[in-house]
Amino acid sequence: MRLALILVLVAGAARSEVPTPVTDADYMPVSQAEARLGQLLFYDPILSGNRNIACATCHHPRFATSDGLSLGIGEGGIGLGPDRKPNPANPPEQRIPRNATALFNLGAREFTILFHDGRIEADPSRPSGLRSPLEDDMVMGFASVLSAQTMFPVLSPDEMAGHYQENDVSTAVREGLITGPGGAWSLLAERVGAIPEYKAMFDAAYPEIAAGRPIAFTDLSNAIAAFIAFEWRADRSAFDAMLRGGPPLPELAREGMDLFYGEAGCAACHSGRFQTDHGFHAMGEPQIGPGKAERFESHSRDVGRMRVTNREEDAFAFRTPSLRNVTATGPWGHDGAWSDLSAFLTHHSDPSVGLAGYDRGLAVLPSLDVAKSDWEILDTPDEVGAIEAAAVPGRPLNPAEVAAIIAFLESLRDQGAIDGRLGIPQSVPSGLPIDR
Repeated sequence: MRLALILVLVAGAARSEVPTPVTDADYMPVSQAEARLGQLLFYDPILSGNRNIACATCHHPRFATSDGLSLGIGEGGIGLGPDRKPNPANPPEQRIPRNATALFNLGAREFTILFHDGRIEADPSRPSGLRSPLEDDMVMGFASVLSAQTMFPVLSPDEMAGHYQENDVSTAVREGLITGPGGAWSLLAERVGAIPEYKAMFDAAYPEIAAGRPIAFTDLSNAIAAFIAFEWRADRSAFDAMLRGGPPLPELAREGMDLFYGEAGCAACHSGRFQTDHGFHAMGEPQIGPGKAERFESHSRDVGRMRVTNREEDAFAFRTPSLRNVTATGPWGHDGAWSDLSAFLTHHSDPSVGLAGYDRGLAVLPSLDVAKSDWEILDTPDEVGAIEAAAVPGRPLNPAEVAAIIAFLESLRDQGAIDGRLGIPQSVPSGLPIDR
């Protein structure tokens, strides 16, 4: 009966693509002791090399678990969100190359590949159960892909580790010491374990630690993953209510849903319960900022999935994001090039039209004195041509259709999930200041 109601409501959409309701079975179970420990670690700057940046600095509930910037400023920045700026006393070396992703529903079982390029993914054939840039050096103990993704920011000089020789963590990273005694991860675990309040919480969350096993970095990351999974589960939107037999969507949102699951073809990639196929697609996005280059490379290019697979056909392809709470998580795109959702959707609907009409004023980039121009790629015709050549053709949307689809996307908003369940703690065991 409920399925029949859903099919009536989508009237004309590609009915087989409309998802069934999200259930508890779609999510991994969460330990409350782990989640409450992870809450403190998530907001505590102790996990950064210089003790000045927390996970929450770039993934804050005030900005729907992102940071409101096209490309964030990690190490060398002060302030929060769009107000973040370079620290004159210790400026950043460069912007963070990609937009800070939202954290909604990452505790769902189907999220087995993360980051814009998918560089961390589940792989049961490997001893660790994971595929990552560390390859065979990947340690055991990460409870999930969500847990393992925490290893990247703490090792990045531009995000949390800090500049070379500024602290013990950044020095270890530069020297290639990641795992094992004296490695960056063990240094962070030792920092946290030396604080009595944290040690007591780890003892309560993990019996084997209470029995004498030393705290490992994987314990920190597992707790943070439990917090993210619990805090930002998002399945209480108007769309979810409708799927569960509740009130129908408003008329404009229903029109947008018909387009989304029908003629506009959005659901070809944004499919399933969380509006993502977890695949990779070249959508002709403008490339801004430093790109993804090694320190010894001089280009500003970001070829996306190709950096992971080395396959030409993956050039400029990026992971399909989930659309839960998407209207709150701008700027949009892998590098946040679009601060206007209507403009983004207009381009996104048919990326093959090219980048000539891109308005650079849509990028949210605090002033930063860097060696490479933020517009280096867009100012190079051959680079722009390569992005355009990889883009797939689409079905253009007119302004009325864009408005309808945005109304539908607004129906995917779960404000309770944006606000979070445990919230921002009053203080953290390290005593360091919290980003609010």
